[in-house]
Amino acid sequence: MKYGYARVSTNDQKADLQIAALKHAGCGHIFTDTASGSSSKRPELTRCLESLRAGDTLVVWKLDRLGRSLSHLVEVLASLQGKGIAFLSLTEAIDTESAAGRLLGHMLAALAEFERTLIVERTQAGLKAAKKRGVKLGRRPSLSDDQRKHARELLDRGESPATVAKLLNVCRATLYNSLKA
Repeated sequence: MKYGYARVSTNDQKADLQIAALKHAGCGHIFTDTASGSSSKRPELTRCLESLRAGDTLVVWKLDRLGRSLSHLVEVLASLQGKGIAFLSLTEAIDTESAAGRLLGHMLAALAEFERTLIVERTQAGLKAAKKRGVKLGRRPSLSDDQRKHARELLDRGESPATVAKLLNVCRATLYNSLKA
């Protein structure tokens, strides 16, 4: 079965052109959202993707109606492919049931992987530069140096770990981990 998905950005816009094209393409059911292209809240897209089964086809009027970004678009297309669901974009004439459509899907996936790799490299470089500047990364310790010293003194005097943890408003595991450091 063919399912259509249409999206307009604002309430002032009408999805009539998209819906007419999707009906002409043979879509039995059409889901329509009114949401910005960057919005992750698209309830009808979610319902549409949940409705699709192996052998179905998802049809959109244009690629930018489906994906929030290149990486999101590739993620959706990869998910569809993994479930045995075909994809058709009417304006760009992308049909994953054809060899050319599958090739384009692979090229989009390669671009998305390249983009993810660049993001990881930039993140790693940023972390390395921050460490060189002396920035301490990660969570702040639950207990300060003074609190750890006080906790050690109380424990050495015979106080129970549960009592010391309660006094410092932390759980026993946090107390033990802080004292190990």
